Amino acid sequence: PSPGLLLLTSFLLHVKEDRASPTRLVCDNRFIQKYIVEAKDMEKRVGQCHVLPALSCPAVLPLVDFSLQEWKSKSNETKRREILCDLALLLGAAAGAQGQASEDCEARQLSQLYQHANSFFLLLQTFSWEAGHWESSCSPHSTEQTHITSIFLTYRQLVQGKLSFFFYDLAKVLCK
Repeated sequence: PSPGLLLLTSFLLHVKEDRASPTRLVCDNRFIQKYIVEAKDMEKRVGQCHVLPALSCPAVLPLVDFSLQEWKSKSNETKRREILCDLALLLGAAAGAQGQASEDCEARQLSQLYQHANSFFLLLQTFSWEAGHWESSCSPHSTEQTHITSIFLTYRQLVQGKLSFFFYDLAKVLCK
């Protein structure tokens, strides 16, 4: 089976089998909280790896900070596409860094981050309010970083920020 399918399956196993719908994931606040805690843990664990050499090929990371006022004025579809773009860049950065990881310690954390980010990427593709599929033609604001830890920081900020607020906004619409 494809890695994507395995990830989506493991993602859905976090909720009860009989209720494993994307909507249920959004409606259960514990779900996003669990991923925030795990993002913090991964960030802490990678910081405890012995030696973290600089990446020889810099990681291109999305700039995930945002203005709450500006965020509130966007449609859910615009938010979804923006997060998908951020996740696509993050997945590329994690995969690139994995190829350069010299230690098992950092490789394991990068692998876990990649799996979690890819799960969100697959999940967000199941929601769509406009005709047509998500295209990878997006140009989010980005920065180049040479430290592996910045990948984890960006992921945590994305989960704690845009993703968390997006799930909150979706819950208002989907959870009755």
